[in-house]
Amino acid sequence: MQTKKLVTFLAAAIGLLVVPLFAQQLGNGPVRIIDLALLYVLLALGLNIVVGYAGLLDLGYVAFYAVGSYMFALMASPHLSENFEAFQAAFPNGLHSPLWIVIPLAAGVAALFGVLLGAPTLKLRGDYLAIVTLGFGEIIRVFLNNLEHPVNVTNGPRGIGQIDSFQLFGVDLGKPLEVAGYTLPSVTLYYYLFLALVVISVIICYRLEQSRIGRAWMAIREDEIAAKAMGINTRNMKLLAFGMGATFGGVAGAMFASFQGFVSPESFSLQESVMIVAMVVLGGIGHIPGVILGALMLAALPEVLRYVAGDIQAMTDGRIDAAILRQLLVALAMIIIMLVRPRGLWPAPEHGKAAPTPVK
Repeated sequence: MQTKKLVTFLAAAIGLLVVPLFAQQLGNGPVRIIDLALLYVLLALGLNIVVGYAGLLDLGYVAFYAVGSYMFALMASPHLSENFEAFQAAFPNGLHSPLWIVIPLAAGVAALFGVLLGAPTLKLRGDYLAIVTLGFGEIIRVFLNNLEHPVNVTNGPRGIGQIDSFQLFGVDLGKPLEVAGYTLPSVTLYYYLFLALVVISVIICYRLEQSRIGRAWMAIREDEIAAKAMGINTRNMKLLAFGMGATFGGVAGAMFASFQGFVSPESFSLQESVMIVAMVVLGGIGHIPGVILGALMLAALPEVLRYVAGDIQAMTDGRIDAAILRQLLVALAMIIIMLVRPRGLWPAPEHGKAAPTPVK
């Protein structure tokens, strides 16, 4: 059994390593889609801690994604030096922070915002919690859109550009790399960085799930009153869930800013939050493999349907807009999947299992 598992893991590892090498034969587009799908996996894993483990419905998760993105954009672009004299004097060429500073800082700042969100919502559950978190996400987006006057912090709706690419062990991920006469484009280099972060995140989530903290979250999810009666500090556990989940969003946001080289408030709309929640629910709430499957499917599905929508638009002589049709097809696919698999594509084995009948 152990040998079979080892062989499976080795085969999966080799497959993940060679996927971008085959995909880039079709151009950078397919590899870019895979890169963004990995970022959504990071976001879905973080939201799964809040929704899947602790049972706290969070519709404003994209706010932490935005916080991480803008934090990296400010620390790795000439924006602050161009708008603040103090930064101009200290850093004439702008801030260019290394990867080892940005990732922990993005995680820390996002965790702080997660605790700030969790603190006023400790007594809320269900629909009320969803409404408050939704409002928090929209508040962050509106702030980013308006923090241009009187002091230009976020550059408003114009966004922040000229963001540095990551440099890892002296390798600039924003430039192609020559390896033994073979050229690895930038999108492939970012793929391996994102894949490493996803693997680390999966290990962390598995360890959390099996830890005392994970058990406490699940107890709160099932029955908060009973968990409190058993001595679990529900307040601290909820704040920890919000903070821990937010760290994943902050790190994913920093990766997104470096990968895109540009951030703007339009990238962090309510639709993004709803899509991340849908990934967790569609894959299987609280089940890590299911969450990963849901994230990969919903991240890639709109891009795959882009080609189908274009053909259908051509068949109707352009009377149907391709973008609207693509959204309709995505929604239709999600409805069909949830009707066929109401517990998710890959639900947790223990979820919904009846208690064993006592032997008389």
